[in-house]
Amino acid sequence: MEAEKANGNREKKMSRKEMLEKKKLVEEIIKAASSEKDHLSCFPTFRQCHRNGLSVYLESGHGNNLSSQLKQYIQCLLKENMKGPYGSEWPAEEKVKRREMIAPEARYIFAYEIPTADARQMPAVRDKDRDTANRMDDKGPIIGFVHYRFLIEEEIPVLYVYELQLEQRVQGKGLGEYLMQLIELIGHKSKMGAVVLTVQKANILAMKFYTSKLRYKVSAISPSRVYPGLGLQTNYEILCKTFGHEAKAMLEGSGTNEEN
Repeated sequence: MEAEKANGNREKKMSRKEMLEKKKLVEEIIKAASSEKDHLSCFPTFRQCHRNGLSVYLESGHGNNLSSQLKQYIQCLLKENMKGPYGSEWPAEEKVKRREMIAPEARYIFAYEIPTADARQMPAVRDKDRDTANRMDDKGPIIGFVHYRFLIEEEIPVLYVYELQLEQRVQGKGLGEYLMQLIELIGHKSKMGAVVLTVQKANILAMKFYTSKLRYKVSAISPSRVYPGLGLQTNYEILCKTFGHEAKAMLEGSGTNEEN
């Protein structure tokens, strides 16, 4: 009996040791991903996008290094795109988003429109100014951005998309899909287990974009699945796209709607 008890204690200690090692590994993965200065540097061919008559150049940014012009632009575009879906909750949500956007852990990809005729000349010009991503006076007009962070959800390292915002005039041209493809590549390269994001239920077009076009799933951590009885009362869903078996089990869970 004593021998069995001793073996049981060793197994528990071993399990705890493994858990601590796993936790440490996940934290190291998040730290490494967050410390990367420019995630676009690993995907140089993605810096330019030419789709449906739209030519775009991408640059990286950090929340604690935004110019006043970029801050103002982000605030205005968020209000324009999200005031409707949030409804009466927008004033309080806007304050939250203003704090989020300048946090040190906030990472950005900014999209600038470039004239089609100048597209071939852009790389030489942009390479020279790569470290001045917040200057807008020498660029074409900014037309959107992605705000993302590296977080831990259910013990899984994830790339969490806080915002994907595009000006209405460039929506529907494939830029959103292009940016999300890049985000998923960054997630893979950074050893994340999934890309996770939140969508307002009232934003029907965005919900359809993620679930139907990009094949994201309603996550097991989304309110509608955590609290099924209260699901209809919540105004948002958490969606995910997982990259491995463990992430799939933890973030998609059982009963995932495969038709989405």
